[in-house]
Amino acid sequence: MVIKNFSNLIRRQAEKYGNREVFRHKDYKTNQWVSTSWNKFAQQVDTIAKALAELEVKEQENLATYTQNKPEGLIIDFAAYANRAVIVPLYATSSLSQIEYIINEAEIRFLFVGEQFQYDNAYEAQKVCPTLEKLIVLDSDVKLAKDDKTSVYFSDLYKLGEESNKAALVEVRTCAAKDEDLANIIYTSGTTGVPKGVMLAHSNYNEAMRIHIERLTMISDKDVSMCFLPLTHVFERAWTYFCLEMGIRIAINLKPNEIQDTIKEVNPTIMCSVPRFWEKVYTAVQEKISSAKGVQCVLMNRALKVGHRRNLDYARLGKKAPFGLELQYRLFDKVVFSRLRKAIGIPNGNIFPTAGAPLSDTINEFLHTCGINIVYGYGLTETTATVSCFNSVGYEIGSVGETMPSVQVRVGKDNEILVKGATVMKGYYKKPEETAQVFTEDGWFRTGDAGRLTDNGALVLTERIKDLFKTSNGKYIAPQAIETKLGEDKYIDQVAVIGDQRKYVTAIIIPAYEALKEYAAQKQIQYRNLEDLVKNQNIHKLIQERINILQQNFARFEQIKKFTLLPHAFSMETGELTNTLKIRRPIINQLYRAEIEAMYV
Repeated sequence: MVIKNFSNLIRRQAEKYGNREVFRHKDYKTNQWVSTSWNKFAQQVDTIAKALAELEVKEQENLATYTQNKPEGLIIDFAAYANRAVIVPLYATSSLSQIEYIINEAEIRFLFVGEQFQYDNAYEAQKVCPTLEKLIVLDSDVKLAKDDKTSVYFSDLYKLGEESNKAALVEVRTCAAKDEDLANIIYTSGTTGVPKGVMLAHSNYNEAMRIHIERLTMISDKDVSMCFLPLTHVFERAWTYFCLEMGIRIAINLKPNEIQDTIKEVNPTIMCSVPRFWEKVYTAVQEKISSAKGVQCVLMNRALKVGHRRNLDYARLGKKAPFGLELQYRLFDKVVFSRLRKAIGIPNGNIFPTAGAPLSDTINEFLHTCGINIVYGYGLTETTATVSCFNSVGYEIGSVGETMPSVQVRVGKDNEILVKGATVMKGYYKKPEETAQVFTEDGWFRTGDAGRLTDNGALVLTERIKDLFKTSNGKYIAPQAIETKLGEDKYIDQVAVIGDQRKYVTAIIIPAYEALKEYAAQKQIQYRNLEDLVKNQNIHKLIQERINILQQNFARFEQIKKFTLLPHAFSMETGELTNTLKIRRPIINQLYRAEIEAMYV
């Protein structure tokens, strides 16, 4: 299948699908989902494309979006591509200093902002960003500053496009678009150092579309995809573009903290997510199982044994299950698993691509046992997302799947995973030295992740190389493996493993506060506030017991000897987490220096 440039994708698809739904979004004023057709979407893209031409946006000029997931974001993207312009997406949660850095480096003239938080930051940034000429505000409820003389609302821009006579200019630009044109500059979150702008061309996306069509043969335009992760993240961005390419309906989730409700309203058949989402699902189900009694308890445990055998020992390997086992599974699927999937909001689930962080093998197996088809994978912004993912048959638990068609992977020095292929980025924006450092002399991209290839060609990740540390006894520690295992526990929410150049391993732990409160109530533990609760010796004993069980399979030198419980979670606002929810170890080491030192007394 030949994939064409994104510059006229929406128009081409509108000709095919007409008044069929392309996406829906929730109107929070009416609390109703609003549907948009392909024809309407194409009209909106054409109108904004003309408006951008009226603003004298240049070909290959950088435009920035700073917003939550909103329909306007997709309209802006494809209007920009029609003009051969480049989109630089900023995370809606980005701080003032973060957006200032990107605006100045990318020399942004026009910035599209979502809600009040983004507008307020952007307006402040405008004072110290000399190139920034105009803010275009997507939400009509945003209140502009009294002395703001340059910002306009999206509705004003739309009116400008409706009155424009620039259709011919836009058409000339669309026809002149090349696959080598830059489509996006996506800034990495930066767990260390300043963020780097990854340059992705239309050719990178074209290849990403092609190889996903070849690999994911189980999906079709009858599917419904929930757009849940930030569209700034390459995973959701590339996936949403893939859905548009395939004609898959999209439900745009505006508020990430409400996903538990919106997923039940939409019942998507597909949803990209990070492991954290499924960890919470697993914890909730385990809680239900542990509280079950009598016949219900026996039924659920029997169902899990049957589901594991049927789905992992047979279906996973493409084998037909014995008649009796298949009969039992169908019964348990009807009375147990289907109810579980319905409770989550995915009664008709097809596939659920999951990546961005390690997913526990225990949780992965459990979800497949329950008939939730997790397509676990691995990728980076620099590789236009997917490097590898589970095949529908033959996937190996413990791996991140087989490499995508036409993507080459080899293991280099220090077991570093190296990648080559047409999805690999053009380089880092305005950073030639950093670009040179991440490519080998023969053109392979250095991922910074350590791993190995199995005999069957599956890719296994062992650790993020930069995260590896060595104790003072000379033992190497892979902290992510420990953190992922501890994350399975219902009483543990977040973990940062410590131990670089120390004599033993420790951890800063964020407990699951609600579960902890329930435990305290059951055990009649008195406390005044969270700070009081996490210092309680009974709570400390509980967490210690849970850790001891979870880390049994780790070598003694890898095991956590001491830990500190915090009364507040790691957050993006305080710098402990990146915008993609990865922990920033240097920041955590700095902020909690006193707590860490106390564990080594």
